[in-house]
Amino acid sequence: MKFSNKILSQTITQLCLAAGIDHIVISPGSRNAPLIIGFTEHPSFKNFSIVDERCAAFFALGLAQQLKRPVALVCTSGSALLNYYPAIAEAFYSNIPLVIISADRPSHLIDVGDGQTIRQEHVFENHILFSADCIEGEAFNDYNEEIVNVALQTAITEQGPVHINAPFSEPLYERVDALQCEPKLIAFENDSETKEIDLALFINKWNKAERKMILVGVLPPNSIEEVYIDVLAADPSVIVLTETTSNLHHESFFPAIDQLIAPLDEEGFEKLRPELLLTFGGMVVSKKIKAFLRRHQASEHWHIDAKKANDTFFMRPHHIKSEPNAFLRDFLSQTNQIKSSYKSYWQLIKNYRLNLHFKFEKQVSYSDFKAFSILFQKLPSQINLQLSNSATIRYSQLFDHNPTINVYCNRGTSGIDGSMSTAIGASYASSLPTVFVSGDLSFFYDSNALWNNYIPSTFRIIVINNNGGGIFRILPGAMEADHFQEYFETKHQLTAKHLCKMYDIEYVSANDALSLHAGLNEFYKTSIGPKLLEVFTPSEENDKVLKAYFKYLN
Repeated sequence: MKFSNKILSQTITQLCLAAGIDHIVISPGSRNAPLIIGFTEHPSFKNFSIVDERCAAFFALGLAQQLKRPVALVCTSGSALLNYYPAIAEAFYSNIPLVIISADRPSHLIDVGDGQTIRQEHVFENHILFSADCIEGEAFNDYNEEIVNVALQTAITEQGPVHINAPFSEPLYERVDALQCEPKLIAFENDSETKEIDLALFINKWNKAERKMILVGVLPPNSIEEVYIDVLAADPSVIVLTETTSNLHHESFFPAIDQLIAPLDEEGFEKLRPELLLTFGGMVVSKKIKAFLRRHQASEHWHIDAKKANDTFFMRPHHIKSEPNAFLRDFLSQTNQIKSSYKSYWQLIKNYRLNLHFKFEKQVSYSDFKAFSILFQKLPSQINLQLSNSATIRYSQLFDHNPTINVYCNRGTSGIDGSMSTAIGASYASSLPTVFVSGDLSFFYDSNALWNNYIPSTFRIIVINNNGGGIFRILPGAMEADHFQEYFETKHQLTAKHLCKMYDIEYVSANDALSLHAGLNEFYKTSIGPKLLEVFTPSEENDKVLKAYFKYLN
């Protein structure tokens, strides 16, 4: 086994090894040669080579999402590093641990006109948990060891992205047979651990309130213990609103929020207005529930999270610094159920809306709505479902989902970039088959994700191709804008067929309900490689159908 002769490379790689950070996503370069040597020469590291740094970062994000531990990224100096930023921002807001390790020029070569040099120190300052700016030279060995330790422990304990910037002088490719340093992993105290909470005030208010709403944002699957789900579902004064990305299921919960509240008038909103709002989980998808709770505010908003509480509904929430299960365990054991018609009333409304939904679903013409309806009905059980942003995640909110399906979406920043790269990384790291559903713009935007040697044969891609950004036809006022088709909707005639041929992916297409059903009958069967199903829908009809849907619910 060989090692780079750079002490800094040895320090970084050996500390990653000691910290259990063994999945390394590398983009090729020259300045990062000492790091590439250090990681690839050691048999304990699982290394991945991905050329496009933006795709590499989202691939690592998907790995970390499934592994639930940090994944390292390694790149060369200069603009390569900046391509990591979209995934870093997503990791920052989604609490996913990434360790970004960038090679750099020595400080005396910065801002002197040398190639592939930028100001890399603190480059991610606004969206990073810790930046370790290393210094080359034996005199700084102890300093480098300390700050790299802090960076790695921060990623592990605080679950988010950190940046290690490592300058290397030439020559870069020299190797040695033995380590020249023995860095030690330092265990830091985890300040984010749940603190003991005085629940008396919360319990007293909870036991008096007749209208309590629980809204659940993004959660990993199986996050909340079944016993607490059952207690909340049985309380007549509580309604639990969930989303596709909540991964929380009970027949008494309210999973289709927009379906429930879109048709409400002011009288309906006042009946729905909660006295207490309790939230946990990450970002909330539904714009309608955000607008409702901002205009019809609860008397109090409590948010349960070990790290932070966003003021999403402009109510200055009480931040309960706890993991949801720990809070629910201590809290629910001391609360009482009270008589209330709150849940029973809204359960009737929910059932009424569902009946209308099923009627509309049966009679609706072929469109995005119909295509998503068929797709979600025919998904296999026991899979990971990765969704792109924009229209895809919003359509998913309208349909019922099999509780054995784990749902993921990059909702930290809600960008369309990197969704497929994330899904591929997640698919590689998971034992379950993965289905990725995307709109056309998101798919083509991230098409370099397919330039990847690690796509499992069980990976399935479904692209809804309506020849542009169909969501803009739905947004109020967008279609009235000048040059709508060219600069908002971005009409195109692209197809995924040619990409599939280039990357050796099995391709099938559908352009109506009949061919979609036929295509799906074969789509999930075992194959020697990944498959892609491209579903063409009529762009001129999709917005009309969706608007008609919400009108029909009324």
